Amino acid sequence: MDRREVLRLLATGSLLQLAPPHLLAALREARGLIQAQNSLRTLNPHQHGTVKTMAEMLVPRTATPGATDVGVSDFIDLMLTEWYDEADRARFLSGLADVDSRSQVRFGKDFVDCSSGEQSEIMVDLGQDMADGKGHSGSLPDWIDSTPLSFYGMFRELTLTGYYTSEAGATQELHFEMIPDRYDGCLTEPGKPAQEPQ
Repeated sequence: MDRREVLRLLATGSLLQLAPPHLLAALREARGLIQAQNSLRTLNPHQHGTVKTMAEMLVPRTATPGATDVGVSDFIDLMLTEWYDEADRARFLSGLADVDSRSQVRFGKDFVDCSSGEQSEIMVDLGQDMADGKGHSGSLPDWIDSTPLSFYGMFRELTLTGYYTSEAGATQELHFEMIPDRYDGCLTEPGKPAQEPQ
């Protein structure tokens, strides 16, 4: 399984529980690297701020933590540095620059300086372009198609992977339990056992 397949598998979030144990160990190790990292390695501070803002818009804080709370932007910086090859990294950074270009053309300021409503418009445009296949050379869904993802597809994949592989994302959002506390297999109503087969 290559890194792109791993990211696609985990980006759905619901497949986290089916991930091989060695993959979960690798992602735990990545989380440890993020905590030990004291500076950005691929993203500059402006790019990091843009990624952080976009990630929080994609996975905002509600009753559960948001993307900022679990360090998704730091996770993205690590993945760009450690897992992405030069071509993918360049495509991501070029797409990130395009976010500011769109924002400058439309609102006369960088994405992070826009109001939340203006930022939402840019995000909707990026999502629409992804849905229309712009910036993506294939016409099949990404999980079938082997052609490279668009920037926004890469961004969403990284954001969801970063969120759902965090402890808070896995336990509070997905209710993932490494060792379940109990198994209630044949209950029909809470506390009442199912009738024995006759």
